Amino acid sequence: MRALNIINEKGYYGEYGGAYIPELLFNNVDDLERNYLKIIQSQEFQKEYHDLLENYVGRPTPLYLANNLSEQFKAKIYLKREDLCHTGAHKINNTIGQILVAKALGKKRILAETGAGQHGVATATVCALLKLECIVYMGEIDMQRQEANVARIKMLGATIIPAISGSKTLKDATNEAIRGWINDPDSYYLIGSVVGPHPYPDMVSRFQSVISKEIKQQLLKAEGISEPDMVIACVGGGSNAAGAFYEFINSEKTKLIGVEAAGKGIETGKSAATMTLGTKGILHGSQSIIMQTKDGQIVEPYSISAGLDYPGIGPLHAFLGKSKRASYLNATDEEALEAAFNLTLQEGIIPALESAHALAILNKLEFKKDQVIIVNLSGRGDKDLPTYLQNMNRYEK
Repeated sequence: MRALNIINEKGYYGEYGGAYIPELLFNNVDDLERNYLKIIQSQEFQKEYHDLLENYVGRPTPLYLANNLSEQFKAKIYLKREDLCHTGAHKINNTIGQILVAKALGKKRILAETGAGQHGVATATVCALLKLECIVYMGEIDMQRQEANVARIKMLGATIIPAISGSKTLKDATNEAIRGWINDPDSYYLIGSVVGPHPYPDMVSRFQSVISKEIKQQLLKAEGISEPDMVIACVGGGSNAAGAFYEFINSEKTKLIGVEAAGKGIETGKSAATMTLGTKGILHGSQSIIMQTKDGQIVEPYSISAGLDYPGIGPLHAFLGKSKRASYLNATDEEALEAAFNLTLQEGIIPALESAHALAILNKLEFKKDQVIIVNLSGRGDKDLPTYLQNMNRYEK
């Protein structure tokens, strides 16, 4: 969990980041900022955290050489199988870490927001394990299209509160979670992505960095190298991408590619391609790149994927894009669906719609025969089966 050398003591990655918070939350955020590094660097924390990652989450997750995809794209395509984590996605890496931090701070009530439901499930799961009260905020529309995850959250004993304002999706769930935190400052707000006020982006990045740390070790064993030619990951707020990129940010060899949701097309007004359409602004406690009108009103995002329809991006990604260290491309709903069915038929792996956006970009890139490409398969597709079933007849053999 080393520190990135691109973040300063106030939580800025260049001009992006910081902590823009209501006065009522100052003590909470200040307490977290003063203590999070001491907590996570302690021997006691490290022992419990890594024991849970290994024996509860199931880490390390495999780095799988996808031979059929490799033949299709004429390069060595490896999939980092975060879909095989307990609860079905990378989210639990961060959830376990933050809940252990919350316990160390004496918190007994956990608040969380969720879009696709994977963060909500992961939070409810660990709260059940560690006997903490759990409240999950979720957009009403996301609850309808992610019914399986809603059921899992309830079965795990958490209370789920629908967000019924705005677009009724992830942005609005985050708004409601922040309001809930203001009303109950003794609770702990467990943010699921690399967004929010400092120290959340840094803390979430550290917990998710286990992904790229494992990639380096596994790639050394498989290929005799520790740095791939390219790492590709989908980006909403950007936690799985931050984790997949983390150990390679200072690499001169590895190209980093984030893939956002173009929705129905970036020119249609039905999109969530923040890095293409956004400008600098403040959202949910940090300064980053966000989708907004000229007078600063948030533009409602859209994606077929509930986990990617967020109108902003984490400040780490804003910095990586602005500095040209990473490239941020986008894929439409149709391209993501096509890529999901392609992976299913080629490799027998059904991906989450979020992960399918990363896979979709393979069609838009040119590779050399011996290049080593890592695609972070951030989640599995169980939660998206209703959407896949609606579109199956178009992609059947």
